[in-house]
Amino acid sequence: MNKIALITDSASDIRKDVIDKYNVKVLPFRIIIKDKDYRDGVDITLNDVYKVLDTESPTSSLPSMKDMGVLFNQLEKEGYTHVIAVTISSKLSGLNNALRLVSEDYPTIKTEVIDSKSISCAETIIIKEAGEMINSGLEFEKIVEKLIEVRSKIKTFFIIGTLEYLKKGGRIGKVAGVIGELLNIKPIVLVDEEGEYSTYDKARGRKQSINKMLSIGKKILDDKKCDVYIGNGDAKEEAEKYLQEISNHPNINNIFFSGDISPVAGLHSGPGLLGIAFYEV
Repeated sequence: MNKIALITDSASDIRKDVIDKYNVKVLPFRIIIKDKDYRDGVDITLNDVYKVLDTESPTSSLPSMKDMGVLFNQLEKEGYTHVIAVTISSKLSGLNNALRLVSEDYPTIKTEVIDSKSISCAETIIIKEAGEMINSGLEFEKIVEKLIEVRSKIKTFFIIGTLEYLKKGGRIGKVAGVIGELLNIKPIVLVDEEGEYSTYDKARGRKQSINKMLSIGKKILDDKKCDVYIGNGDAKEEAEKYLQEISNHPNINNIFFSGDISPVAGLHSGPGLLGIAFYEV
């Protein structure tokens, strides 16, 4: 009988209740501050990162190959025959490729590493759907096939306080060159089909950018029924207001307040992130 394990990374912002429900194994990214190494979300919090952004230049790195190997060894001992791993977009990190390489050293476990082509709640959505299908007894190959369909039904948007941190981290994607920061023009960023950041729309000032993202969300919901996920990085009040303003739309199937983004996501986005994911159901 197949025994299927679920793996994701800490950039998925996966909540503890989801981890516990589906027995998800989470690989934490590493955050380096003054040559000291911290495990994302384990040894360091989002607020810890924000506190040092003005005075230090923190960097991030992948979970170590050793960590991945330890995890696969553990799964072997626990009798797992299959693994489904859902990772942050391969356009944003090298984790997807690294995990593929490590999995090849464990031929007794059939592993599928799925590129979420996104980040944060979008990864969690795919993991939750995988967990439900595993619990229903669906075959491994069918689950993998259906997860690719799930991925295609997710749209993720966010706004940030400043582009400074995306630029520093080299994760600016297709957003660079289209925004006049001196004119206070704010982008509404879409994680596109390739898993890169691109400008979906723009507005002048923070308030207008939030209103624009609210209009975008309502337009999506006018066309299809969706689960909606809302997360933030030092923008809790704005996130809660967004939730209130969109929650009465008749095409919302479920709405989830995911809370804070991961420390590693906060490192690369800076404070002031408001993120929304729409999953067509």
